[in-house]
Amino acid sequence: MAVERVEQWLRREFVAYNTELDEAYFAERAEVLLGVPALDRVKRALYTEGLELISAIDGYPDSPAERYSLLGAVGFYLGACRRHGIDDEPRAAWALADELGAGLGVAPRYVFAHQSTHNLAVDGVCRRFTTLSDEANFTTTNGLAVLAYQRAAAALRRVADVGVSSPLATYLLEDAKSALDDVLSFNRTLGKSLDVDRFYLNIRPYFMSHRVGSREYRGVNAGDFAAVNEIDLVLGLCSARDPFYQHVVTEKYPYVPPEDQPRLRAAMTARPLLGLFLRDPHPQNAELFLAVCRAHGAAYAHHHSRLVRHFLEGPARAARRQVDVTASGPPLDVVVEGLARLADLRAARDRPGLTTARSGLDALRRAIG
Repeated sequence: MAVERVEQWLRREFVAYNTELDEAYFAERAEVLLGVPALDRVKRALYTEGLELISAIDGYPDSPAERYSLLGAVGFYLGACRRHGIDDEPRAAWALADELGAGLGVAPRYVFAHQSTHNLAVDGVCRRFTTLSDEANFTTTNGLAVLAYQRAAAALRRVADVGVSSPLATYLLEDAKSALDDVLSFNRTLGKSLDVDRFYLNIRPYFMSHRVGSREYRGVNAGDFAAVNEIDLVLGLCSARDPFYQHVVTEKYPYVPPEDQPRLRAAMTARPLLGLFLRDPHPQNAELFLAVCRAHGAAYAHHHSRLVRHFLEGPARAARRQVDVTASGPPLDVVVEGLARLADLRAARDRPGLTTARSGLDALRRAIG
């Protein structure tokens, strides 16, 4: 019952408090407002009510899926406290988050899966921080892109088992290409429909890093799933031997859902399809493979240029605020440079200091005429 009461509070009072606070911030075009008595009372209610309900939880569900959901619930509360600048230490919430995270082998905070693929809808409404339409748009559209990436990864991981020249591989490659086209379509929809100011002032702050006990955990990233890395490695666009890419995978490992962790490990030893096609350059399937590589690169390049730069880098520069802007911890310019490197790897764009899969792709094109 205690867990149910937390869930009910998250879907009612918690959402109402956050929405009231965020509307006040947005009216002042501020990320947060401190020392405003009327708003401080709302923050105090959010902090105390949530902590009392979480403190009443004695034990937790046996099901790993239910424990992961509860971790998300506690994480939502901790994320909101961080977002609103509440400095009090919610020790009971920290302790429960740490216990749940340790048992599941994941970071003890909410992650993007808790907002998208692991977010139970009740009467058509998922767990949210606010009732703002831009938040629903952002999490839903990104969640759809995650599903599309997962569909592409599921198809691609089966190609090597049937052989790259198999007619079954033709179907799998076509499915992967269609899914990656969907990713690009979802990204374009988000770029056109999401309000820049609403994202920067009312959505992004909930994604920031926050402390659990004595340790700071980096914030939410919509890419915290195994699928995009599976695609990188299975296609052969990125290498598990690249120290930069090893760091990308290792850093995100605690932030992906538990069932994604074995997939992330397996992807690091997967047989790259590029090498298999170079040994068996079946013309029809090789053309499809190259089309899949182009689709993957295009989807991420659009994400980097139209979403990251437009919704994060641009507003941060306008505000002259480069530190503590991203969810990932490092300064914005460091994060953007890392994402640009990933974009070039996925699009196979060689540049000084970076060698990509371009030469292998060109060799395959020559092999099939």
